Amino acid sequence: MGKLFGTDGVRGVANTELTCEMAMRIGMAVASVLTQNKSKKAKILIGKDTRLSSDMLEGALVAGICSVGVDVISLGVVPTPAVAYLVKKYKADAGVMISASHNSFEFNGIKIFSAEGYKLPDDIEAQIELIVLGETTLNIENIKYSDIGRRSYKENAVDDYIEHIITTINGDLKGLKVAFDCSNGSASRTASTLFSKLGVECVMLNDTPNGVNINDNCGSVHIENLIDYVKSHNLDLGIAFDGDADRCLAVDDIGNIIDGDFIMAICAKALNENGMLNKNTVVGTVMTNMGFNRFCTDSKLNFVSTKVGDRYVLEEMLKEGYNFGGEQSGHIIFLDYSTTGDGQLTAVQLLNILKNKGKKLSQVSNLMKKFPQVMVNVKVSNEGKLKFCTDEEIQNVIEKINKEFVSIDSKENSGRIVVRVSGTEPLVRIMLEGEDLDKITSLANEVAQVVKERLS
Repeated sequence: MGKLFGTDGVRGVANTELTCEMAMRIGMAVASVLTQNKSKKAKILIGKDTRLSSDMLEGALVAGICSVGVDVISLGVVPTPAVAYLVKKYKADAGVMISASHNSFEFNGIKIFSAEGYKLPDDIEAQIELIVLGETTLNIENIKYSDIGRRSYKENAVDDYIEHIITTINGDLKGLKVAFDCSNGSASRTASTLFSKLGVECVMLNDTPNGVNINDNCGSVHIENLIDYVKSHNLDLGIAFDGDADRCLAVDDIGNIIDGDFIMAICAKALNENGMLNKNTVVGTVMTNMGFNRFCTDSKLNFVSTKVGDRYVLEEMLKEGYNFGGEQSGHIIFLDYSTTGDGQLTAVQLLNILKNKGKKLSQVSNLMKKFPQVMVNVKVSNEGKLKFCTDEEIQNVIEKINKEFVSIDSKENSGRIVVRVSGTEPLVRIMLEGEDLDKITSLANEVAQVVKERLS
């Protein structure tokens, strides 16, 4: 992680941490680094979510990009995976998405995609970061007034993205009654059209964004209301997206939360049965529940773990030739159809499995037993985030708990601890997992107290 870039782009409070000046410099840097040595006029796509600050930051990005002689195509409000798909379809040189994903509305972020639709590797982000921070000189004196970039608009961008998602399955999804929580975000622009075209009997929730209500007590990070709605209205299931619709979670017909691990298990099993799971392997992260590991072992599937972040899942998939992976949070990558996590694509694949099997979600999700998992987030300063890895007291208590798990129960995979700095928020995330809920809760609170004392 760099000074600006976290696990999912640049992120901060809009107009305070993520300012117009910074956005303009990011635009200049992205255009300079990703379009250098182009023999033709380069172009960059820009999409955005529904936050109040997205228009402001888009204007700054456009100014920065055009100032170095690169054209901009504005897509308007779209999901993040739409930018990743359309950058390749439209033969653009890069794509930029303005979104802070699941964060509340005061935050915003900038995510960057290559011409192939992939998130940038660390070394390219580092080049951009040096320019933004002024540590590398950016020479734009040769860009004459006649060479500056132009801005245009792509009115049918949403339609092109929706049609692509529809082509990923054969047939339709008629007969399913589903509630979709759009989190008052990007899915508000696409979900109703997409799922209605596929024949789903749709109930749309939280699809009226006003600039400040994105992720506000709704969507995949606040799924409680969707649970109540599915149960009280006798629906087949519910789907909850986050603010930029690059991930989703589900609620089954009896009100259980079906998180990314369960969705991956269901989809991996179906892909494997159809001979579509490359190398018999699923890629997850260190946060993937131990129950998923057990599922893979029982199903004779291979499981590969990476650092947290769908970009690291993708890097492993590309490196080794795998085509399916994801995260517990609902970022799931179907590499045959998409170059990044896509909540609506995931929902379509899940619904298609249910229709083909003729079963309820509650009937197919029991193939995995989830281990109890406790997550505690401790708010820390930016300086605290930097000190985390070198603080001896914190590392000692983590090591002590690792040894305690061994002494509690010597069985394989009886428990584990993962403590990490968030790549998107000023937090240290503490996760413990094991068969004894009371024990792991106590241990998680013990670690949290040490982190608070040392880093808050």
